[in-house]
Amino acid sequence: MLAARGLEIVYGGARVGLMGALADASLAAGGTVIGVIPTRLVEHEIAHAGVTKLHVVETMHERKALMGELSDAVIALPGGTGTLDELFELFTWKQLGLHRKPIGLLDVDGYWQPLLRFLEHAVDERFLRAEHLDTLLVERDAGALLDRLATYQHRAADKWLDRPQAVPNTRSPASPNPGRM
Repeated sequence: MLAARGLEIVYGGARVGLMGALADASLAAGGTVIGVIPTRLVEHEIAHAGVTKLHVVETMHERKALMGELSDAVIALPGGTGTLDELFELFTWKQLGLHRKPIGLLDVDGYWQPLLRFLEHAVDERFLRAEHLDTLLVERDAGALLDRLATYQHRAADKWLDRPQAVPNTRSPASPNPGRM
C-alpha cells in the first residue's frame, strides 16, 4: 500500500520482525525503503541487506534522531519496548514543538487500546494535555490511517499544563531566606 501510494519507508533497518516483513513487501512492490540501524545490530547480523539505502549509526539515539529527520510522518505498528521508545520520543518532541509531523498508530486488533486508555488516564490526572493526546491519529485500517496522515494539519498546543504566573519578589534583600526544599 505504501509503495502503491509512492510513499517511502524510513525504519529501523532490520530484516526481522514485523518491520522486516513490511520492508520486504514494500520492496517487492517497487517501493523505496530506507533503514537506519546501529552498528551493534549490524554486528548481530540483523541488518536488512536489500533496502534501498541503509544508514549505519553508532547509537540508538542517533538512530531515532536520523529516522525523525528523514521522515515526514510517523506510523507505529504493534510492537514492544523499542517501538514504544521511538513512539514516545517523537511524541514528546512534538509536544515540545521540535517537529510538526503527524503521528499515527495502526491499531491492529485493538493493540493500542490499553496504551490509549493509559494516556487518557494521564490526561485525567493532568500529566498530559488532551490536545496532545488528540494529535495521535489512531485507525484500525491502514488506508484510513494513510489518508489521515496525508491530510493532517498541525495545531500548536502549549506543552505545559499549568504555567505559573510570575510572582513579584516582595522579599527585601535583607529578609531571611524562607525554607526551601
